[in-house]
Amino acid sequence: MDLPLSAGKKSVTVKRILKAAASVFSESGFSGARVDEIAKRAGVNKAMIYYHIGDKEKLYAEVISNVIGNTAEMIEGKIKDIRDPEEKLRVYVRTFARNIDDNPQVAPVMMREVASGGKHLPEVVARDIFRIVNMLRGILKEGVEKGIFIETVPFLIHIMVLGAMITYKTSAPIRARYNWLPPGIRRLDDRISGNIADEIENIILKAVKK
Repeated sequence: MDLPLSAGKKSVTVKRILKAAASVFSESGFSGARVDEIAKRAGVNKAMIYYHIGDKEKLYAEVISNVIGNTAEMIEGKIKDIRDPEEKLRVYVRTFARNIDDNPQVAPVMMREVASGGKHLPEVVARDIFRIVNMLRGILKEGVEKGIFIETVPFLIHIMVLGAMITYKTSAPIRARYNWLPPGIRRLDDRISGNIADEIENIILKAVKK
């Protein structure tokens, strides 16, 4: 299993390649993406991509892991000194919200992966996802032990959070396209961080609290 590049090893060129790749994968999916197009948008030749990162599969893994792996690291770092399970759960939601806002191209990529049954999902990304689910499991278990939460299925809670965010993010162009949609829907903020994240937090907490 190839491991993703560490943050310290990402040069300016690599970051530019990953940004271009994220856009192409978001628009065309894995199968439709072409390395030629990624190279063109990044302002490099294909040889540079293969030298710095690797083939299309490795590039795809880097794009997704760059967000999912970073999310796992951030959640882990932020909750380690928090004692309140409810606040840990809020941190979990807020971290996902901010990272999806900062990397909007990943939302349609992940939606395609879910729809295809993870046809092209790299193993390193699957491991990152279940690492996050295990952290959530620990948060929920602690809440149960402290008499704050009820027994739930952590993976379902994870799907409720991430599924809501990805669907919300990818629905933005649809909401903007149709004038006949109710104003309350058309005026919704495109960003998840802030009021939308607060709403998701409150819904999840109502689902798990005693």
